[in-house]
Amino acid sequence: MDPLLEALRLITSGDVYVWDVIISSLRISGLALAVAILIGLPIGVGIGFSKFRSRGSLVAVINTGLALPPVVVGLAVFLLLSRRGPMGELDLLYTPLAMILAQAVIAGPYIAAVSLAAAETVPADVRLQARALGASRVQATLLQLREIRASLVAAVAAGFGAIISEVGAVMIVGGNILGETRVLTTAIVTETRRGNFEVAIAMGIVLMGLALYVNVLLLLLGRRSPRRPVPA
Repeated sequence: MDPLLEALRLITSGDVYVWDVIISSLRISGLALAVAILIGLPIGVGIGFSKFRSRGSLVAVINTGLALPPVVVGLAVFLLLSRRGPMGELDLLYTPLAMILAQAVIAGPYIAAVSLAAAETVPADVRLQARALGASRVQATLLQLREIRASLVAAVAAGFGAIISEVGAVMIVGGNILGETRVLTTAIVTETRRGNFEVAIAMGIVLMGLALYVNVLLLLLGRRSPRRPVPA
């Protein structure tokens, strides 16, 4: 049978192995993205809206994070969680939590850097005008965020793209254990080496489909959000 047709059959027939890997990928990458958003978005927006002496140094550090090789992140997390490492007693190595940590470290700088750059484009007088019209600090901040909502969505998309297709770091800290830490990218590597090309193709189709679906969804969310008037 043609490998592509067999790959489509594996996806549509609900193959246990294929869908187990898909669910593991969504769970791990989804939690990692949530952690990265909770950390990266406030940092990026906070620095972007603020002016202070050491700001330039922080911006440089965040932008440097964009160039971090995923395998180096994986190595750092591995050393952190290994038995001789500072967090070795927690026994987290080769678990989904280790993979979530590594992916969050990879995605965080992308979300922070893009949201920071977006926040810098908001004119400073937007907040001042909102405050002058009687808006509270929270309302003024929300107004600024609405001005860059599409860019904030792009920041999340950038973070998701950085982790859903990553293989080096998750292989190092996760170990590619069947039923535990095997995700789409590591499964593609494994099945290709074994010569199971129809399974690898199925994983690849799902991976590309997920990336497209999430980005389209985020794009639609970025275009929504109606403007709310500032209280007079």
